[in-house]
Amino acid sequence: MNKILIEEIEQEPNGTLYYEFNEFMDEFGCDIWADLELKSLGQFVEVKGTVKGKINLTCDRCLHEYEYNLDTQIDETFAKGALQDEYSQEFELSGGQFVTDLNGEKEIDIYDLLYQSVILALPNKRVCGINCNEGMFTSDEDINIHDSRMDVFKNIKIERQD
Repeated sequence: MNKILIEEIEQEPNGTLYYEFNEFMDEFGCDIWADLELKSLGQFVEVKGTVKGKINLTCDRCLHEYEYNLDTQIDETFAKGALQDEYSQEFELSGGQFVTDLNGEKEIDIYDLLYQSVILALPNKRVCGINCNEGMFTSDEDINIHDSRMDVFKNIKIERQD
C-alpha cells in the first residue's frame, strides 16, 4: 500500500510516521528505495527523506545506455485543507513556500510523490561520462552505417566567396 492516511500520521507519537519504500517502479525499470518521515504540523503534513536507485538512461551524446545513481532528497509540504479560499488573491511565492494542496483528500500517495521526485532529480542533459565520444564517427563510412539520412551531405560542394 503506497497511500498513507493523514489520520494514521496524526495517531503516531509526536505526529511523526516513518515510512520505508522499496519497490520496482515500471516507469524507470528499476528498484527505488526511500526512507521518509511524514510529520503532521497542524493544517499541514511535511514529508522529508532520501530517495535512491540505479536507473538506466540513454546518453544524449553517444546514445549508449548507462547506469545513473539516483540519490536525492525530498522536502514536500502538503496542506490538509483546501488553500484556494484562504489564498484567493494572487501572490508571489518565495523559497520554501511551495505547498501542495490535497484538496480535501485524506491520504498522501507516496508512489506518485516518489515518481515526481525521481523525474525532477534526473539530469536535464544525460551524459554517460566525461570521456563520452559524443557519437563522433571515425570515417565517412561510419556515417552511412549509423544514419542513412546523412547520405545527402556526402556530395555537397560549398564554394567559398571571399
